[in-house]
Formats: sequence, structure tokens, C-alpha cells
Amino acid sequence: MTDIAVLPCCCIPNFIKIGSRVRPPNAHNCRMFNAPFISCRLDYCNALLYGIADGQLQRLQSVQNAAARLVTGTRRTDHITPVLQSLHWLPVRQRVTFKLATLVHNCLNGRAPGYLADDFRLAGRGRPDSRSAASMMLDIPRTTTSLGDKAFAVAGPRVWKLEQPSSCHP
Repeated sequence: MTDIAVLPCCCIPNFIKIGSRVRPPNAHNCRMFNAPFISCRLDYCNALLYGIADGQLQRLQSVQNAAARLVTGTRRTDHITPVLQSLHWLPVRQRVTFKLATLVHNCLNGRAPGYLADDFRLAGRGRPDSRSAASMMLDIPRTTTSLGDKAFAVAGPRVWKLEQPSSCHP
């Protein structure tokens, strides 16, 4: 969790430097420069951030908010949700969930390394005519600790089940 604590300290001063050098900030240039930088820093191993405390995730959200304000020239007192929506940036918690669901999708479709794909078992594997086998539903392993709930083999199928259309599960 030390990386989460350090990220705001190293990113926000850089945003201030960028904002002070480019007056007024050209939205197109700021977006071109900052979007990859922010995406890289926020998405780095973010599948590991699934299930962490809200306080820890809020630190990352503050970095994303500061970057959005820099890109759009929005004041600190303005609401940030419309700004994030205009940039098509998901909030950090949804980014983590999306990344996890994307990893599971890639595992199920053979586009991920074998060591990740081996963590999943399709539900109804013994019954090929079952509805769960046809819809790519996954078995969710049982765990006894909160740390076990955050493991990729458990969190991945849980997120995958939540992201399935409602017709797939009762």
C-alpha cells in the first residue's frame, strides 16, 4: 500500500508544474500528454486493488481528479463528476472492476497467459447441456478470510458474475 501513499505526492506536484508552464492550458495538448501518464499510473496493477479500503482508493481518486482538472482547466470548487464524464474516465473503483472483468474475459477467450486462465473453472463443466456451461459462468471458490476474497481466482469470477446480463443468473 506504500505505492498508493506515494502516488499523490509524486503526481500532483507534476500537475502543478505542467499547469504553471502552459498558460492557458491547451485542452487538446494537455489531454494528449496527461491521459497516457494518468492511465499508466492508475492502471498499474490495479486488479490488485480490488477490495481495498475506501480511504486507500480515495488517494488514487484524488490523483485522477487533479489530472481531470488540469486537462479541462476546471476549478477545484467545481464538481468533478461531470468533468470525468466529459473525459470518458471511469472513477477509480470502476476502473479496477473494469480491469478485473477485462482480465477474466481475456482468460476465457484464450488471450491471457495460461497461469491466469488456470485459476478459473467453468460452472457446470460436468454437464455440457446446462445453461451455466453455455453462458461461460464461473465457479466462485469459497474462502474463509478477507484476504482470500481479494485473490484473483476468487475476485475474478465474482466480478464476472456481477457483470453478466441479468438473464444469465436468477
